[in-house]
Parts: sequence; structure tokens; C-alpha cells
Amino acid sequence: MTPKIYFAADHAGFEMKNALIEYVKEFDFEVEDCGAYELNKDDDYPEFVKKAAQAVSDKPEEVRAIVLGGSGQGEDMVADKFPNVRSAEYYGGNLEIIKISREHNDANVLSLGARFMTIDEAKEAVKLWLATPFSGDERHERRIDEIEN
Repeated sequence: MTPKIYFAADHAGFEMKNALIEYVKEFDFEVEDCGAYELNKDDDYPEFVKKAAQAVSDKPEEVRAIVLGGSGQGEDMVADKFPNVRSAEYYGGNLEIIKISREHNDANVLSLGARFMTIDEAKEAVKLWLATPFSGDERHERRIDEIEN
């Protein structure tokens, strides 16, 4: 089964989303674009992020999502409203947070702040996030259960 990644972005993340979609396809991921489908400076990110977050909520062990906005903060907040979603926000800097989000928190959504990084930096973060497995450590599983409950 080919892993599936859902993407969503508003106008601030539109260009980066499109670049990342093409980049992720190189790693044999199936991709679904939840919008925005055209650049519109007046669009609202919740409309697009909800589609991606719902897909992850429905199949949290099978799919992941990458959502983008200016800071990534609002997108992260929208995604985390859905059951079974564990969203990690990244807007540049130390990549260790990307690794920990997967190893410790089994993050299934990555929220990127497009105004704070280049497309190449985003590609590096996405590659690491997709390649890093959840550790499965008992303490991390216990904490994830506590989050869900």
C-alpha cells in the first residue's frame, strides 16, 4: 500500500504547498491536495485544513497531512481540533523538533510556517518528518493515550 499524504494551505502557503506536493511524489507517496487550488489573498485556512485533518482523523494510522500557512499556528490549531490528530508545528530552526514530533509524539500532521522558511528548508523538514518513525516506547504510547483520553 502506498502511503498517502494530504496537503492543505491558504494563500500564504500556496506556493510552498505546490512545491512540496511535487517533492513528496518523488518518494512514492500518494498525494491529495485539499486546497487552496488557486492563489487568493482573501481565502481562509480553516476551510482547507479541515479537509486534511478530517482525513487523518478518519485513518490516523494510515495517512498523514502537511498543512501550511503564514505562521502555521492557526493551521496547527485547526488540525488539533480533530480526534486522533496530533499536529506538530514547525517554522524553521532546529530540525530536532521535527524528529521528536515523530519519535515521541507520533505526530500525524505537520504544520509549516511558510513565511519563516524557504522551500528548501521546508523540503528538508518534510523529508525528515516522513522518514522518522514513532519509537513505540511505552512511556510515549502512554502519553499519547493520555492525550487522546
